[in-house]
Amino acid sequence: MSTITELFCRQPRAVELIHGHPEYSSVTEFEGSREECRIALYSKNGSRFAFTQPKYVIVADPNDGSVTKKLELPEVFDLHFSPLGNYLCMWLKPVKDAESGNFNNNVQVYDIQNDAIIGSYSNKSQAGWKPQFTADEKLITRATSNGINFFELTNLNFDKPLHKLKVENYANFELSPGLNPAVAVFTPEKKGLPASVKVYNIPSFSQPICQKTFFKSERCQLRWNSLGTALLALASTDVDSSNKSYYGETNLYLLGIAGAYDSRITLDREGPIHDITWSPSSREFAVVYGFMPATTSFFDARGNNIHTLPPAPRNTILFSPHAKFVLVAGFGNLQGTVDVYDRQNKFAKITTFEAANTSVCHWSPCGRFILTATTAPRLRVDNGLKVWHASGKLIYMKDYKELYSIAWRPQDVSIFPALKKLDEAPAPHESVVAHMASKPQAAAASKPAGAYRPPHARRNGDDAPAAPTSLYQREILSSSSVNNVSSYQAPRQKIIPGAPAPVVQESKAAAKNRKKREAKKNETPEPVAAPVVQEEEKGAVVGGVASLEEKKIRSLLKKLRAIESLKMKQAKGEPLEDTQVLKINNEDTIRGELATLGWSE
Repeated sequence: MSTITELFCRQPRAVELIHGHPEYSSVTEFEGSREECRIALYSKNGSRFAFTQPKYVIVADPNDGSVTKKLELPEVFDLHFSPLGNYLCMWLKPVKDAESGNFNNNVQVYDIQNDAIIGSYSNKSQAGWKPQFTADEKLITRATSNGINFFELTNLNFDKPLHKLKVENYANFELSPGLNPAVAVFTPEKKGLPASVKVYNIPSFSQPICQKTFFKSERCQLRWNSLGTALLALASTDVDSSNKSYYGETNLYLLGIAGAYDSRITLDREGPIHDITWSPSSREFAVVYGFMPATTSFFDARGNNIHTLPPAPRNTILFSPHAKFVLVAGFGNLQGTVDVYDRQNKFAKITTFEAANTSVCHWSPCGRFILTATTAPRLRVDNGLKVWHASGKLIYMKDYKELYSIAWRPQDVSIFPALKKLDEAPAPHESVVAHMASKPQAAAASKPAGAYRPPHARRNGDDAPAAPTSLYQREILSSSSVNNVSSYQAPRQKIIPGAPAPVVQESKAAAKNRKKREAKKNETPEPVAAPVVQEEEKGAVVGGVASLEEKKIRSLLKKLRAIESLKMKQAKGEPLEDTQVLKINNEDTIRGELATLGWSE
């Protein structure tokens, strides 16, 4: 197998194979697809590549891109390789026979070496359709309503199972990848009975070799380590009984096959479990858990905590193929910050970089590069791929109008030398150089950003002073209310040049009020001279000290100005602390208090 890495990119009507470092060029002989392509994938050992067309399934050699098999099968919606790449399973569109009323055998197993379909059966649901294989490809499974059937691949007949495991009401199962095959089966809660995960040796199904029962579980992810000696069970519910999370409740359990032990992994923080992963060494695993900012902890194969990283907004963790580096990132609704740690150097941080809008992230088989990609349909804009060196340096990039799926070609880590220390990052590809050159230089081409101006403050032009905000105007008015009690001015009337001056028309109500004021003035005797005492108005300063209401209003206005400043930072995309977000959420409460005190905008 070649020591040059490779990856595939699937677009709506095209598939391409791209060499990795240092070439970053297309595989020459691979023609790809010019028609609609629903699925494309490598075999698990990287020996074959397959993709679909509307009427065909094509199998190619990823080394040179040459087509090795072409099956005429219309309406194939999904593909699945066996562990060694000798068998290809296909899920076709279910079609109901008009006469018999039966559905066609839409799950087919294809023997690639012998170029023959060796078995088929009907499965209308695409969810969970994929048959599972033992690591040596001797047995294949088929799920039934009351258990799991095992069939021999050398003489495949889906009507005659070789072994049967009867399990009532089970939800899902997972075969181990080890040389001694085992099967883990999850059964959810039902009628007050607890949920359970049971592990059986194949074909000894009389007694489980390991099991764990627990409550609060509607679903369960089963994750074997690469040796098949230990299993992680991530149990979850849709509803959190404590009402602390919108995302339900999650618990993690560890089952050891070699020593027949089981335990619940105790986590020191409340909140959901975002991600779990085994190290390629099979001797440890990592968990990202807790309310944001989340905590990342590492455990040994017995469930003992060996290291914890500082809390940060992260929800993804990946080990490099040699278990040398650990990638911890925050994707999805987080900002896309990626941290890289040296696992074999006491978890020393190597770098931090930003990979915004990432929907796919994988280590390269050589363990030196990181692939990030933005794909549809999760995001319809800015689709493309980026390849980063483990030091955080961008090496290669390519943009697509629509990119549906992407993945590295699996390759044996033994063909790549292990890293004792991180090597120097190579020079970036010309695609990165061109991208950086096309970006405007902010320091030379643009003016200083200056302070943020809301839209209503930009009406006077960029060079004019910013128009005061309503809060600013209100505070100025309140501080000068004593000296400017009557600041109202009548609106200016429009005068036509050469025309006589307009006569001001007085309404009946205004005339009546004027006559009352004049009569009262004539009746009131002239008062005796006395010291002038000005009436205190609301908000006035008495004896150099503001009233309690004025102090309260000024304090609340100060808080509102701080909230506006935080909103500006949030609009620029700057990260905020939890306390700052809490201040923004209290804006309505502060405005309510101001309204109670008689203040209004």
